[in-house]
Amino acid sequence: MTQALPAGNGLGFERPLATVDVAIFTAAGDRLQVLLAQRPDVPEDPFPGRWALPGGFIDVQQDRTLLHCARRKLKEKTGVATSYLEQLGSWGGADRDPRGWSATHAYFALMPFVSVRGAAADAEAGAVPTRWASVEDALKLRLAFDHREILQAAVDRVRSKVEYTSLPAFLLPEPFTLPQLQHVYEVVLGRPLDKSAFRRRMLDAGFLEEAESVAAGARVAQGYRIADRSAPAVFPRTFKSAE
Repeated sequence: MTQALPAGNGLGFERPLATVDVAIFTAAGDRLQVLLAQRPDVPEDPFPGRWALPGGFIDVQQDRTLLHCARRKLKEKTGVATSYLEQLGSWGGADRDPRGWSATHAYFALMPFVSVRGAAADAEAGAVPTRWASVEDALKLRLAFDHREILQAAVDRVRSKVEYTSLPAFLLPEPFTLPQLQHVYEVVLGRPLDKSAFRRRMLDAGFLEEAESVAAGARVAQGYRIADRSAPAVFPRTFKSAE
């Protein structure tokens, strides 16, 4: 059922249900993965027992903006207060939620797997089970609402931006090495990249700063961190694949 506007506003229109949903990505097991939350298995809730993207209703008392709501949902589901967040788009209609006309504002987040592994595992024992799934497996599921469409749009957005930005660096814990950075690019893109061209491109872009050394097997490698986390760096051309 839709929510009525407060009395005395003079408009007389019903208010649609308003939510924020977040596609939370990480890289683990050589796969790009997304966090899924299970819907309550009770008859009064729509899509009982199905998996969905984490999210929920906008709280007009807490959420001053859509971004504030997305950050709150991110913290509730993963225990992480900060991450790379980007608005993806809005979905709405009279048929997407059986409770009434609804609109959702979707975001995607990128974060290191080590930052959310414990929080996601803890949530599995709570009232709202969550789990990581590869994006390929998640897209095969009958997700609640129109979340499969939203997830596909988020995956397409991430993979397209990876071709010309430093976005995958936000998937790594710091400090990281250049081989680790190349590996996460290859995980997201699903193809190998030319090593020398990749290294040159990363170092010439100016978005990395040297950090403490990182143990890499039997040797020690130079570590790096993101110099400015406010936005990814943009490159002038797409990546060259390994031959």
